[in-house]
Amino acid sequence: MRLIALNKPFGTICQFSPHETRQSLADWVKVPGVYPAGRLDSDSEGLLLLTDDGTLQARIAEPRRKLVKRYWAQVEGAPDEAALAALERGVDLGDFVTQPCRAKRIAEPENLWPRNPPIRYRAAIPTTWVEIAISEGKNRQVRRMTAAVGYPTLRLVRVAIGALDIFSLGLAPGESLDVPTNAPWQSTSHKHK
Repeated sequence: MRLIALNKPFGTICQFSPHETRQSLADWVKVPGVYPAGRLDSDSEGLLLLTDDGTLQARIAEPRRKLVKRYWAQVEGAPDEAALAALERGVDLGDFVTQPCRAKRIAEPENLWPRNPPIRYRAAIPTTWVEIAISEGKNRQVRRMTAAVGYPTLRLVRVAIGALDIFSLGLAPGESLDVPTNAPWQSTSHKHK
């Protein structure tokens, strides 16, 4: 059984087959027979786990397992306490209501790599960083959540899955490493570092 942690770069699609205009996982991970356990949109960055074991893949990806995924979102504007409380309670996105989560403003991360290309900059509109920890992971969920409370996401980075943190692993964009499958990293609590 193999488990690989990858810092998925911005613009990379979550598939191994080639794409006409974008990089794929095959550009970064040269290990045959592994597949993503969950997904990250091409315009999202950060921690992605890949495995060759279907049971482990399900344990990581399935929302009913309650494995917490922590994101840093750079949003347009400055969310107030009411917006953060709405995120934490759960947001009606039309096709579903999100589960309660953790959301808080954070300082601009000093340890975060620059994005290539950078986000659009508008002098008249400030940006704010928010940390959101969810245990589900529907399509574009964090982006949809922040937009629903009035603060569109400009940059989204998944920084942790369970107790695995991309900075503790020391992964720069495009780097990957093997993670022990028997390590106690599959925490289900909403702990924040």
